[in-house]
Amino acid sequence: MQIPLEVAFKNMEKSDAVEARIREKAQKLERFAERITSCRVVVEAPHHHQHHGTAYDVRIDIHVPGAALVVSDGSKNPAHADVYVAIRDAFDAAVRQLEDHGQRLKPR
Repeated sequence: MQIPLEVAFKNMEKSDAVEARIREKAQKLERFAERITSCRVVVEAPHHHQHHGTAYDVRIDIHVPGAALVVSDGSKNPAHADVYVAIRDAFDAAVRQLEDHGQRLKPR
């Protein structure tokens, strides 16, 4: 990456363990797109006053030459009550988007 990875936490304390997992997953993204210029990840915890929808939302903004890719599910998946599952699913979606983007760039 040309610009170092940015990791932010919203409505929650910074977690070194969560950030380490994000950095590990982000590093693996470069296998799918060597020319990532920047990547920003925001982990948002549910509001404490909510009675439902207690899932984490992980948003990933990836910039590659000629495109900006965004991954965010809006924390609707009940399995995302576990922040690590939310991170895994978000990065899996990011890989799919990077692969799709790479396919669109290949000459036919």
